[in-house]
Amino acid sequence: MGTTVKTTSAANGTTQWRNGLLCTAAAAVLGAVIAAPAQAAAADPAADAAAAEPAGDIVVTGSRIVKDGFSAPTPVNVLSSLDIKAQAPANLSNFVNQLPAVTQGSTSANSSGSLSNGLAGINSVNLRGLGASRTLVLVDGQRSVASATNGVVDVNTVPQDLVERVEVVTGGASAQYGSDAVGGVVNFILNKKYKGFKLTADHGISTYGDARNYRISGSAGLSLMDDRLHVLINGEYAKQDGVSTIARSWNNSGYFMVANPNTAAGQPSWINGSGIGPSTYTAGGLITASTNSSLVGKYFMGAGQVGTLTYGAKSSSGYMVGGDYQTTLAGHLGTNSLMPDEARFSGFGRVGFDLTNRIELFAQLGWNRYIGESYYQQTPSTGVMIKGDNAYLQSLYPTIASALGNSSANSITIGTSNAGFPVPGSHNTRDVTRVVLGSKGSFDAFGREWKFDAYFQHGETKTHEQLVNTWQTERMALAQDAVYAPAGNTAGIAAGTIVCRSTLTNPTNGCVPINRLGTTGPSAASLAYIYGNQPWRDQTLKQDVAAASLSGDLFTLPGGTAAFAFGGEWRRESVSGYVPDEFQPIKNANGTTTSRWLYGNYLPNSGKINVKEAFLELDLPVVKGVNVNLAARGTDYSTSGSVLTYKGGATWQVNSLLKLRGTYSRDIRAPNLSELFAAPTARTNTVVLPAGIAGISGVTAGSAGFVESTIGNAALKPEKANTWTMGGVLTPDFLPGFTASFDYYDIKIKDAIGSVTAQNTVDFCASGQAAYCSNLVFSGSTLQSIVIQPFNFASQHAKGFDIEASYRTPLSKVSANLPGTLTIRGTTTHYIANVVDNKIFPIDYAGVNGGSLSGGFSSPNWVYRISAFYEVGAANFNLVYRGFSDGVYGNDYIECTSSCPTSSTQYRTINNNKIKGISYIDASVQFKIKSKLAKDMSLTFVVNNLMNKDPVLIGNGPTGNNVPAYAQTNRSIYDTIGRTFRISAKAAF
Repeated sequence: MGTTVKTTSAANGTTQWRNGLLCTAAAAVLGAVIAAPAQAAAADPAADAAAAEPAGDIVVTGSRIVKDGFSAPTPVNVLSSLDIKAQAPANLSNFVNQLPAVTQGSTSANSSGSLSNGLAGINSVNLRGLGASRTLVLVDGQRSVASATNGVVDVNTVPQDLVERVEVVTGGASAQYGSDAVGGVVNFILNKKYKGFKLTADHGISTYGDARNYRISGSAGLSLMDDRLHVLINGEYAKQDGVSTIARSWNNSGYFMVANPNTAAGQPSWINGSGIGPSTYTAGGLITASTNSSLVGKYFMGAGQVGTLTYGAKSSSGYMVGGDYQTTLAGHLGTNSLMPDEARFSGFGRVGFDLTNRIELFAQLGWNRYIGESYYQQTPSTGVMIKGDNAYLQSLYPTIASALGNSSANSITIGTSNAGFPVPGSHNTRDVTRVVLGSKGSFDAFGREWKFDAYFQHGETKTHEQLVNTWQTERMALAQDAVYAPAGNTAGIAAGTIVCRSTLTNPTNGCVPINRLGTTGPSAASLAYIYGNQPWRDQTLKQDVAAASLSGDLFTLPGGTAAFAFGGEWRRESVSGYVPDEFQPIKNANGTTTSRWLYGNYLPNSGKINVKEAFLELDLPVVKGVNVNLAARGTDYSTSGSVLTYKGGATWQVNSLLKLRGTYSRDIRAPNLSELFAAPTARTNTVVLPAGIAGISGVTAGSAGFVESTIGNAALKPEKANTWTMGGVLTPDFLPGFTASFDYYDIKIKDAIGSVTAQNTVDFCASGQAAYCSNLVFSGSTLQSIVIQPFNFASQHAKGFDIEASYRTPLSKVSANLPGTLTIRGTTTHYIANVVDNKIFPIDYAGVNGGSLSGGFSSPNWVYRISAFYEVGAANFNLVYRGFSDGVYGNDYIECTSSCPTSSTQYRTINNNKIKGISYIDASVQFKIKSKLAKDMSLTFVVNNLMNKDPVLIGNGPTGNNVPAYAQTNRSIYDTIGRTFRISAKAAF
């Protein structure tokens, strides 16, 4: 990348109104194109020139030294405020995530199932498919407090209407900016000198009449005291209506990946396709076992109604192919949120005072509140025992009760999707506050000008996570065992009253009986009992930063003046949390924990780290046309000690046609607060031990039970990455307005942080890796426990290349009668490989379109975006063609339909390993409106996914979200909402 084109494109967003208004918007886009030449007379060249005027020196994010984007050896993509204005995105993440170099980041859509980890509603950026935690997000070149314990920053906390430009560095930059800049850096630069008052109002809706979204923003900038005092404020409110997965018909075909029911030799072990449903449960309960075997296969419907299930070919994974699959899917299909219901409130204020005409003092305050409501799935319950004397069985389904026999010695076992229960979800509130105090400017010393920047920052993220509709497991077990109170019972309860069996012996236990049978649903009183007070957790992340830097010119070299920058930074980050005892897991005497709740079971995290850093950067124009950039940073972590990062880069202006550039760097990602300080949880498990493991005599080979304890690891060290990039920029004289760039990247990460299973821990210890032996706890020769925690043991190798080209020309050069200017721009990223090696077996995630099991590492082989932007008079028109290539479920699958090799856990056989890619067309039109009330007004209409393409169906499995409640596609890369319409009105006064 690296090409900077100031377009007013509008290729993103979401808007529509229903029927008549929808047609009006579409007609405006198409009709305006036809009428475009008539607008030419309304052009304001002076205004356009002013908008394009550079605002003095620019420090490009790839370097701490003043230079433009093309001068930097590291590829930098600069996106202007005009891009954002014209695209009118619903939020900043929608804007940034369209870049081909960005893939599989967390969004509001794909994080809706994050009930217990605090990630719901976070919009992150994932460069190069290395994971969002390896992309550093900056605001004005400064770190921002993380939005969750995994270190990611929600980019929607940045005030959208104040963004002057977004700089995306697609290469390592740890030497300049510190930890996490492995995949690159995304830097949001704010317009801190804005003067005037402006308002923005956006509205969007899908072609189905849902997914409504609104955004209102206002900004005001005022200069006082002869322009020495500048005050800037901004406020924003945004609302997104939620959408359930069931609202989209493409998700109703029963498309899953399941273990092949045909287990004959030579058959694939896994198959995917439509017409598949669960075989172990129905909406109102399927009898899967009984003391009367003739009842197996019966299922409960409304009161008194019983059906008999026609089974398809049953799979060992709990599914069946064919049969009454639609019956088993009913009530469970698509309950997960396709788009959460969310609201955002934000405020921003900045006061800058020019102490002199070269030194500014400033204070800045930003605040953002996120309120999100998303729903997960009503987890199916299998193995639910209903005894023969169950009161609801006898009263509602007497035929089944009679066949079973009225006795507690008789029973049926049912599987149910709990369709009559409210769907579990989360109501999360996240407050992010950021305060910055500082000074920046320049001064003269030793006959030279020196620039400085110093600031102190305090940031806090306070999260309140509130679960809804999640039951207490112990209460459910008591409530579902409902019976008629017998005459003369010792509890004094009237005979024939439906009660919990436990209440007969413990009258004050408060138990309220619940009906698990049929589709009618439980009573409000029984739901209130099993839910009780719902689990919640409060968590606070804090970040304090003190930093200072100095830059300036040094001496003259044959190619120009050498420049430098150096500085230091101190940083402290911490996490603290609170969970009431009643919502924490039960701590057992043997050290294990037992979950109290269906979801949640929160534990509070706590811990802190301190970081001290110093950096130096040199820019050396060694000869004319050849520039060398060198940087180094020393970092000391309170948890892991010192580490050195460095970078060397060069550019060579071969001639007026070609510039070559390249870099080599050592970058790091420090362990995040979750990896370091995750609170412990425990459960029982079994492993196979070799004889004499860890040098302990008497240990016999074979299966052994133990307590598995999962916890963070404060001894983690930073991941290390060696990155090199090589490319060039083409600017031919014979084709003015054309620019093209090509950049190849190769990133090798070692000491990558990851966790292994208990059995892996045993195996690694047995192979001589002492770090794992210390996690095995023996009492004599008896295994007591195994500690599972993250280690620096994995590696990752990613490589690929970016191509970008743009051409801008007045159409009068084509024909004197053609008005306006045309800009064509294309960007593409080819992901050649992204191999993650966990020391068990490596997996290449490049070309994987499935994505559910990749941890954010997967990406299609090719991702592209091409735009044609036409400016004429007071109107701008944009057409975007974007998409990605065909891919696979996984590069570790072997596709075959017969004569298949033996399937293994590492390399499974599958009948179809192909997933189709997709392309989308977006269109937009923007009109500038003349008004005496405002100096600048515009109206933008946007249509995204113009052809209303459905996503490609993907049967995630075998351990992914392969459940009916989820959208059976990859929500990170496929559009799941459909055609959307959006209108944005802006006015500046």
